[in-house]
Amino acid sequence: MCRSYIENIAKDEAGATAIEYGLIAALVSVAAISALGAMGGSLVSIFGTVSTELSSAVAAPAP
Repeated sequence: MCRSYIENIAKDEAGATAIEYGLIAALVSVAAISALGAMGGSLVSIFGTVSTELSSAVAAPAP
């Protein structure tokens, strides 16, 4: 009885699958954070340009 219980536990791969999914999720998160960190400066610049253009468009008199 004890031997078959131990064999069943050894064959059970549900925990290993959960750990693999956790590692993949962590890897994707690290990649996303790195990519967004690298793009942060350019995004600030782009949104600053858009904000300036919108402000000047609103302030300009209508023709």
